[in-house]
Amino acid sequence: MNLKQKLIDLAATRTAALDRASAAYQANDEAAYSSAMDEVTNINTEVERVQNLLREQERRVIENAPTGAEARDIAEERANALRNHETVHFSTAEVLRGLRDATTLATGTIVEPSGAGSEIRDLIGNNPSSIVNQVYVQNLAGTGGFSEPYVISELDAKTGKVTTNAGKERTASTDPTFGVAKINPYEMNVTTYVDRNISRLSPANYYAKIYSMAMNAMYRKLAELIVNGDGQSTPDMFGIKTAKNAAGEAIYATENVSAIDENLLDTLYYAYGSDSEIGSGACLYLAKADLKAIGKIRNSNKERVFRVIPDAANPNIGRIEDGGTSVPYCIVSALTPLSGSTASSSAAIQTMLYGDPMNYELGLFGDYSIRVDESIKGVERMLTILGDAMVGGNIIRHKGFVVATLPKTTGGG
Repeated sequence: MNLKQKLIDLAATRTAALDRASAAYQANDEAAYSSAMDEVTNINTEVERVQNLLREQERRVIENAPTGAEARDIAEERANALRNHETVHFSTAEVLRGLRDATTLATGTIVEPSGAGSEIRDLIGNNPSSIVNQVYVQNLAGTGGFSEPYVISELDAKTGKVTTNAGKERTASTDPTFGVAKINPYEMNVTTYVDRNISRLSPANYYAKIYSMAMNAMYRKLAELIVNGDGQSTPDMFGIKTAKNAAGEAIYATENVSAIDENLLDTLYYAYGSDSEIGSGACLYLAKADLKAIGKIRNSNKERVFRVIPDAANPNIGRIEDGGTSVPYCIVSALTPLSGSTASSSAAIQTMLYGDPMNYELGLFGDYSIRVDESIKGVERMLTILGDAMVGGNIIRHKGFVVATLPKTTGGG
């Protein structure tokens, strides 16, 4: 059986089993509940096996990507297709390869040195947010949607004196509760423009530049979708700030943060995780203005409270050092800065995010297509690059992110 179809069938069976477990729990039918949950556990094991196999297959495809002369031949063939206004399709494996090795987008091995003046210079710092490369990406091509179950609360143990409990029915434990995160396909299209002089590049360079611009445009939009969702009142694609499960309950946690001060990192650091431990693998996602505000904080001796250390190879990411604590950060322009925001009486304002990026699943539903059009901006002598893709996403762990929230004011209307 096709592995993608296998995942679809397993997801449907798992959802049905969870529904039966929920119904049995409400009816206090312990036997039916246990049977359904055993089935869910077995299905989860099988889903993990299939996903592991798929990941290994995708890794093999990625590692065996064409290089050298073969890569140049493919580039020239695709360049000719683009110049003839034909649509070029990129498989999900190719998009995955781009997501996992984004540094090759603009300057891959197929881009060869060219004559003076033929290179088109990109904007400074125009790379998409690295959050796209950090989240958990899954190839969901061929599926109509996917369900990811997760634990909301654990089984609760009871205690009692031996002499008191002897010969008596023990108090029932509080049963664990579960949620289901839905990942549904959502159409994404990107439009970007480039000067027609790009056609003077060699075929391989022409293709590489078109590919780079189209992919970067898609990644910039993906970064926005990952944090904010699709903006609908009933979303198809959930962002970290809008993540909800099938029951309509928020999957993220919130923490009130009214200002950027010396307590900011401690507040978010200790808000993430359970009562018994601090969550691991977390990263701070914030707007550039907030990163600047963090770096400007001084103590009474005019010394920096935090050290902001950008990554030398990718200044979009880095770490913030606070004494013995080091917190990774990633700039996301689609986030609302806390600095400069003013609390209102109408609604709270969601700002920074803190959590493990692997707690957010980004699904790729099929190929990504690119084509070039000369007519849309013909008067301006510009080429229009059009891209189309199907994506989806949601948080897949309970309180997998903490959303820093500027609370609304209590007074006024």
